[in-house]
Amino acid sequence: MFSPDKANLLAINAGSSSIKFALFQSGPASEPVFRGALSDIGGKHSVFAVQGGAADTFTRHFPIPEHVTASNVLVDWLAARLPPAALAAIAYRVVCGGPGPTATRAIDSPMLAELYAAAPGEPDHLPQELHLIEVLRRHYPGSAHLACSDSAFHASMAPQAAALAIPRRYQALGVKRHGFHGLSCAWLMGELARVAGPQAAAGKVLIAHLGGGSSVSAVENGLSRDTSMGLTPAGGMMMGTRAGDLDPGLGWHLARTEQMSPAGFKHMVNHQSGLLGISGTSADLRVLLASQALDSRAAEAVAMFCYQARKTIGAMAAAIDGVDTLIFAGGIGEHAAEVRARVCAGLAHLGVALDAGANEAGAALISHRSGRVSVRVMRTDEEAMLAAEARAWLGARGEGGHE
Repeated sequence: MFSPDKANLLAINAGSSSIKFALFQSGPASEPVFRGALSDIGGKHSVFAVQGGAADTFTRHFPIPEHVTASNVLVDWLAARLPPAALAAIAYRVVCGGPGPTATRAIDSPMLAELYAAAPGEPDHLPQELHLIEVLRRHYPGSAHLACSDSAFHASMAPQAAALAIPRRYQALGVKRHGFHGLSCAWLMGELARVAGPQAAAGKVLIAHLGGGSSVSAVENGLSRDTSMGLTPAGGMMMGTRAGDLDPGLGWHLARTEQMSPAGFKHMVNHQSGLLGISGTSADLRVLLASQALDSRAAEAVAMFCYQARKTIGAMAAAIDGVDTLIFAGGIGEHAAEVRARVCAGLAHLGVALDAGANEAGAALISHRSGRVSVRVMRTDEEAMLAAEARAWLGARGEGGHE
């Protein structure tokens, strides 16, 4: 299945409840040799699925209690199939809301120290990413290991968008709105230029990345101007299990009334809130959509999610004085036609009008000709973006691989 004398690029995308991965050739961009995912880590319906390489295409259901187990399962699977000589580089999506990588950088001891220093402040992502980095560095010592920042895309935000209204001295410590889903945004902007032309990509673009983690980003002239997530991925609109933006006084209120500790508050707003907290049953919007007719709490959770997405899109449109293109991406954005319809129903004042039939069919372009905003459904590919970052890094050093 793999050629040991051929350089390849491995993309690792560790999230709060999943690990996605894909193998690409190091030459010109192409379809992956394989891609896979370990999903619902720590949940009741864990899945390890791989597509590509006929002999290894499979789907297995078995308990994955936590990320250490998932990492070990993945590394064992890779090591049995992918010899060290076959890998030119491994690129990791690094979600770091604090001092850490600002772009794609080689992972060395000083960088690891930076990431470990930032890890205690991260809700979920970074500890999992660090464990994978450590294990894969041991298995593939001859490969380049690259940290690809999920926030670098948003480095172009102006100070009034990035700064927090707290004492200025914290800015020197890296306390600001970093934004996330940057790799997704970068990929989608490239795809927009490809399918709609460079003029569309140079216009006013809103990217609604709606999934287990959700954000809306405002892009103008190809540059991020604002985004809904903040210092950490917990900020912004409500998500699957995350509360999103809250009154800062809530932490103090719960500390006084329920003796809630900082760690307990962090756990609540990251793991017990959002769709799960409002519905009381599930963080999965598919489940809530299916049950909303009979379950008022599920219906309320869906309505609240759609409302917050619509409100956030409106705020991001204000940040760039309008919108030419609205992109729906992510698991919810790409697959939930009802959510797209309910979100767009309140955006007519921005020039958004949906073609109901195209939306139900999940077409690539779902806007009605009567609207002035192009509304698109696009599949994001963070793993392909990681591979592109690795190619660029290797190419800049004349290490394009041997094919």
